[in-house]
Amino acid sequence: MLYERVFKPLLLRMDPERAHETVTTALKLAQEIPGAPAVFDRYAAKPEPRLSVKAFGLKFPNPIGLAAGFDKNCRMSRVLPALGFGFLELGSVTLRPQKGNVRPRVFRLPEQSAVINRQGFPGAGARACAARLARAGKSPVPVGINIGLNADCPPERAPQEYAQTFKILEPYGDYFVVNVSSPNTEGLRELQERRKLEKILEAVRAENKAGKPVLIKISPDVSDAGLFALVETAKSQAAGIVAGNTTVSRPGVPASAGDVRGGLSGKPLRALSTNLVRKIFRLSGGAVPVVAAGGVFTGGDALEKIRAGACLVQLYTGLVYRGPGAPRAIARELAELLAQNGFAGVSSAVGTGA
Repeated sequence: MLYERVFKPLLLRMDPERAHETVTTALKLAQEIPGAPAVFDRYAAKPEPRLSVKAFGLKFPNPIGLAAGFDKNCRMSRVLPALGFGFLELGSVTLRPQKGNVRPRVFRLPEQSAVINRQGFPGAGARACAARLARAGKSPVPVGINIGLNADCPPERAPQEYAQTFKILEPYGDYFVVNVSSPNTEGLRELQERRKLEKILEAVRAENKAGKPVLIKISPDVSDAGLFALVETAKSQAAGIVAGNTTVSRPGVPASAGDVRGGLSGKPLRALSTNLVRKIFRLSGGAVPVVAAGGVFTGGDALEKIRAGACLVQLYTGLVYRGPGAPRAIARELAELLAQNGFAGVSSAVGTGA
């Protein structure tokens, strides 16, 4: 494959952030060619009965989505569906622009098909992202917008700032995700504490006049007691949970990477993430829709998470290492595995391995 033989070796020789910027700039430029969005829309994922999913009031042509972090600044919502994604999650978007943490802040572990990042929500801010989404127009697949918190936001203002960010972006997202999982913004994970999170969700709900689905994104490092509280909160106040994207633990990586600060993603996270999904499914009795991220590289990985209790899955690191053909290939592999295992569709497989 051209990507494996030519582009991947070139990109892996670049600094990780520079490689990402090169790829995203090319995609953004392609999207801006006159008439290109209509062409890309024709290549977007089409509903296939075995892969179609209904979750939190939305219809997805397939369950393979883009995780937050790839398109932080909401620049590529019309071109990315042409890769075969069944949905996109853009962001994380903060209320105000910010530079994020000092570079270098992204580190590859190619032998483990993993990445460690400590970017800290760099981005153009909510108003710039809203303007870009308004210009781009409607995506052919559902779009989620992941909202984060500026590093300089005092903890007591977190509910108001999440709500303000949501209000600015509300017209442009089909669903929203309140991100309290990133390890790279000081104090953010403390907002997973039940009463703090409830206040954030209450503030967002006050601005949610259209009743858009609002999910919460949680860390795979949460304790069992903390997870129970999060699931109870989700059952009463959220449309679902996004689970397991990065960990501060270091399963299956060299000792030399143990001291690199940041969130680990990719293949080493797969088992930890899947176990988190299984716990959520069991704790909620299957009542809380789960979007699973962490170590999704193949259709088998996707099915593993679906059988653990996820209705949708996401990838980012898998896209880095497997290339732009990954979403379509994973969807095809998943469809074959569902058929081989006697599942009529994704929904009939959800939770069967929990």
